[in-house]
Amino acid sequence: MDEMIKKARGAYHKISSRVQKLFVHHLEKSDWPPLGRLSTTDLFDNRIAPKLRESGYKIAYFMIDSLRYELGVALEKQLAEDNTVELTPAVAQLPSVTNVGMASLLPEAGKNLSLTKKDNKIIPVLGTSELINVKQRMNVFKNKYGPRFKEMKLADFIRTRKKFSEDVHLLVLRSVEIDSYLETAPETTLRLIHDTLKRIRVAIHKLKGLGFNEVVIATDHGFFLNTQAEAGDVCAKPQGNWIFIHDRLALGDGVSDDANFVLPANQIGIRGDFKQAGGPRGLIPYRAGELYFHGGVSLQECIVPVITIRLSKKSPEQQKPKIKLSYKNGAKCITTRLPVINVHFDKKQMSLLPDKNDIELLIEAHDKKGNVVGETMAGGVTNPATGTIMIKPGDHIKVTLRMQVEYEGTFVVKVINPSTFTVYCKLELKTDYVV
Repeated sequence: MDEMIKKARGAYHKISSRVQKLFVHHLEKSDWPPLGRLSTTDLFDNRIAPKLRESGYKIAYFMIDSLRYELGVALEKQLAEDNTVELTPAVAQLPSVTNVGMASLLPEAGKNLSLTKKDNKIIPVLGTSELINVKQRMNVFKNKYGPRFKEMKLADFIRTRKKFSEDVHLLVLRSVEIDSYLETAPETTLRLIHDTLKRIRVAIHKLKGLGFNEVVIATDHGFFLNTQAEAGDVCAKPQGNWIFIHDRLALGDGVSDDANFVLPANQIGIRGDFKQAGGPRGLIPYRAGELYFHGGVSLQECIVPVITIRLSKKSPEQQKPKIKLSYKNGAKCITTRLPVINVHFDKKQMSLLPDKNDIELLIEAHDKKGNVVGETMAGGVTNPATGTIMIKPGDHIKVTLRMQVEYEGTFVVKVINPSTFTVYCKLELKTDYVV
């Protein structure tokens, strides 16, 4: 597959480079954010604040780090199976980095967000309040909504069994896993993006049971995966007096050149202490070897999804489907890190779901502590965007598990409802790899 992958990535690189050239060309001639488009700085005031003025209306606000637009499309398709979902493209605040992007999602950011210079770093400021960390950002909600507001990490919300006060009408759920995974090791941790999408689905199912009326999923910025990076793929920095942000944007003053655009900062929506902003014209950073980057100006970094879900009342639990797992006629040991598991959906349950006969399943291998040590291999029957499979009553499906290279020992293959994490069946196995 190496040659096919190389050609596919090369084709994407060509077309994305052409699009980037056009994007920067239009940026230099007009303003950012473009007129008539939803900006992340106006999202809360336009989409959420009005709902909170309605008596008893409960809304959950997901602030997900680095939810690139295509990931939002994949998530919207998953959520639309059980909910009324609307996906809207929005334009991110520049520079497209976490501390600025998350600040742009706060109340009154459209009117009051600016950037100041401190210790040769950029600091987002909302009105007169510096927003250096998560606590300061969450205090903006707390000061505005008091006991009607509560916040927590997305992963903690899924685990907690504590009931919320009936006074809570705005619940903010935070996740930084996608950005953390890709900043650390983009080539090896890309698959872990599925974990965040799974948690979002489970959280939405839980919110239905808690009586919430609506969910808004937002993000701070997108990203670019520079899989075609070569030794010469680096941009020379523009002349001038600059602070460089994430190796993709410069704030200060200087002059443009063939490799860099330089514009008045306010032309691209940056208010505050900086006169000008500049950045690479191409999809390359100021530092060589960067496989994952954001912070600059591109469609991939700056066009982000906003997903709105209107929650209906939680439907009663359906009868559990009868799923059977087997491996090699009853074998209990796997000798390969790509074992093929047989999945069978009992035909007697044709009337299990009156509206549709097929159901969605998530299949994973877990160790004794519940950690995921194997997942279904993308492609074939496995949806590469969701990591799930669809199966109809009576179907026999073969699913290939990709076991983690470093893991050896006993494990349990589980068939899981991806919306509720209900386990439908299990198969206990252990590794016995040939050395």
